[in-house]
Amino acid sequence: MISSLKRINELAAKARNESLTVEETKERAHLRQEYLREIRGQLLTTMTSLTLVNESGEDITPTKLVVEKTKKYRNAFPF
Repeated sequence: MISSLKRINELAAKARNESLTVEETKERAHLRQEYLREIRGQLLTTMTSLTLVNESGEDITPTKLVVEKTKKYRNAFPF
């Protein structure tokens, strides 16, 4: 689970019921950016782990995705 989500929801509830302070508004903006960064990272991880196969069982994964997978796994090993 994304750690900042609880605090984002707390600030959202407070914003609905009353106004946020300047510090809380800045914190909310920072947490939102952190949240988006984490979501994008999760999406990239999911996308680079996909393999597309047609009805005949042939691998039809797009070349661009294969290249990204190769980069990811190449960078995973320190040697």
